[in-house]
Amino acid sequence: MELGGRKVAVVGMGGVFPTCSGVQDFSEKLFTNQSLIRTWEKAAAYGKNIRSVVSGYVSEEELNLEVIYSDYVKGYPDVYVDHLGRVPDANLATADMGSIWAMISSQDAIKMAGWTEKETRSEKTGVVIGSGSGGHEIQRPAWHAFFELGMKARAPGSHSVDRSMVYREAANVSCLIKNRGVCEAISSACATGLGNIGHAYRLIKYGIQDRVVAGGVEGTALETFIGFDAMQVLSRGFEPGASSRPFDVDRNGFVCSFGAGVVCLEDYEMAKARGANVLAVIDSYFNNSDGDGDMFFPSFLGQRRLWTGLLGKSGIVPDVVKVHGTSTPAGDAIELLSVVDSLGDKGYHISAPKSQFGHTLGAAGAVEFVTALLMFQNQKVLPCLNSFKLKEEQETFQTSDNWDGPDSPVAAFRGLIPEQVFAKEINTITCLNYGFGGTNSAILISKDNS
Repeated sequence: MELGGRKVAVVGMGGVFPTCSGVQDFSEKLFTNQSLIRTWEKAAAYGKNIRSVVSGYVSEEELNLEVIYSDYVKGYPDVYVDHLGRVPDANLATADMGSIWAMISSQDAIKMAGWTEKETRSEKTGVVIGSGSGGHEIQRPAWHAFFELGMKARAPGSHSVDRSMVYREAANVSCLIKNRGVCEAISSACATGLGNIGHAYRLIKYGIQDRVVAGGVEGTALETFIGFDAMQVLSRGFEPGASSRPFDVDRNGFVCSFGAGVVCLEDYEMAKARGANVLAVIDSYFNNSDGDGDMFFPSFLGQRRLWTGLLGKSGIVPDVVKVHGTSTPAGDAIELLSVVDSLGDKGYHISAPKSQFGHTLGAAGAVEFVTALLMFQNQKVLPCLNSFKLKEEQETFQTSDNWDGPDSPVAAFRGLIPEQVFAKEINTITCLNYGFGGTNSAILISKDNS
């Protein structure tokens, strides 16, 4: 456990979620065991050139946004229109779709937090929002126009750089809310969302900022989808709602999805003094690297060290473990066994939100952090949908001479893995997220019972 520093509260949340109009709609669908995954017609249009065609994608129309395409460069988004007037035209001009999601989500989170304009624009207010990749919808037609069609560099207009730069979400949110503190982005693959929240927590804990808007985004892009399809790691062969199936014996890959999650963090004493509604308290955050030199394969020892760094010798067993739970054959088994190795096999339950909306990549840690806040609000555990049958034999890696984790097969822990939502008193939740390159993040949060 981390010692010293200030206590940090979560006071607001917002986001963009597949098929949902906002946080409330998202909550209602999740806690009625619904799947937000559907066939993505844009991917299906390429026939056998793409193996997987299911996604938790978000369309412009669903968010009352419209794309006006360039008259000069085919397929280039020249202007974005917000039919609800949430984002000023000047800010839309510098944003790709994911950045617009970040701005809308930040507005919702700040409104829930109850921050005044003076507080938001303070030197002690930061913005830390990142994405796993992106800018594809801007870059692809722009580069095609120049390299393949021989058009002039200025043909797409003057905003290709600011609409596709690495920290575009943080930059756009900062310009929108006019904060004067930190403005930066951390990108750590599928641990990005939680990594940005964890970094924001540390900024407040150690007095660098008093409040931070933090989270992760992954804008809908066919290029991203194609990249993972080429790796042959995406789910296939199931109906959309059954495609994401963490821990199920028949799982064969994850569902590539998109979205955004943003939260407002604040020094706890400041939040309480102004009468804020504290959604949760962050008790500890820890991140590390596997250190085994493997870009893709998950590390049991790396995850074991992650748990040690998060909990130390506290003996805490959270009521719920929100797992990364991608639905990949190796990843799920190693993660479950690392949880059991660290916590034992009783006293908690496992929630796998990706089973309901897929893997939102750079947004995953932040979107799933929002689901943890919603579990506090509803006092219900979100399920591991489609975990119909668990493997009754040991994993191959469990039979190796150097394995020193649990020897029981995944099926032995059926009681930890709920297939449907159920009510339970929830006071503590651990959130886990991992990414390519062996990056791991974990955060422990608790319900404010003061």
